[in-house]
Amino acid sequence: MTKPIIELKKADLTLGNGATSVHVLKNMDLSVNPGESVGIVGPSGSGKSTLLMVLAGLESIDSGEITISGNPIHHMSEDEVAHFRGRNVGIVFQSFHLIPNMTALENVAVPLELAGRSDAFEVARQELASVGLAERMTHYPGELSGGEQQRVAIARALAPSPALLIADEPTGNLDAETGRQIADLLFAKQAERGTTLLLVTHDSALAERCSRQVRVRSGQILSETDTEEVAVA
Repeated sequence: MTKPIIELKKADLTLGNGATSVHVLKNMDLSVNPGESVGIVGPSGSGKSTLLMVLAGLESIDSGEITISGNPIHHMSEDEVAHFRGRNVGIVFQSFHLIPNMTALENVAVPLELAGRSDAFEVARQELASVGLAERMTHYPGELSGGEQQRVAIARALAPSPALLIADEPTGNLDAETGRQIADLLFAKQAERGTTLLLVTHDSALAERCSRQVRVRSGQILSETDTEEVAVA
């Protein structure tokens, strides 16, 4: 039996204090198998992005358990989580989050250098070439289109060869055609490497490309749908 790469059990999180507090995640359970692509959908404010941040170790839960690749990150210190994330989790954000005064090559090499990789720039060159940016490596983010910036972000996320790739509205800042190209790239890389993909999106067509959809509302998982079964039915 396949052991899940993600096991979230009774995760609970409240942000803010007093009258401004918001109960963001409510006793949430989620299990994801290696190699799955899971689309997380739901209305704004439902807790989708917070769920991703929790699974990436960028936000700590108040109670419950989070196990990634057999590692209980809810028991880890902040430094231990950062170390684990750098080697096991790739993240792609809606707004790219590239360092503006670094070239595309430097942006991709940074997490590898932080992880102590001596081949950081060699790997960065390979990753940029693999996303179609072999001729744009020395360009700064401000010299790149939105689609090119997101390709750099994808290369950066994939460079450490993570088991888990997390994407939060990766096409949200792009026009329809560029967004489709970025989505094609994400799914191609996921299939090529056998990476597990968690994808938050408002785009129903994009979510339907995932092998499974998880619907979130008011901090709770309402339903889980096998997209492939729906397509066949």
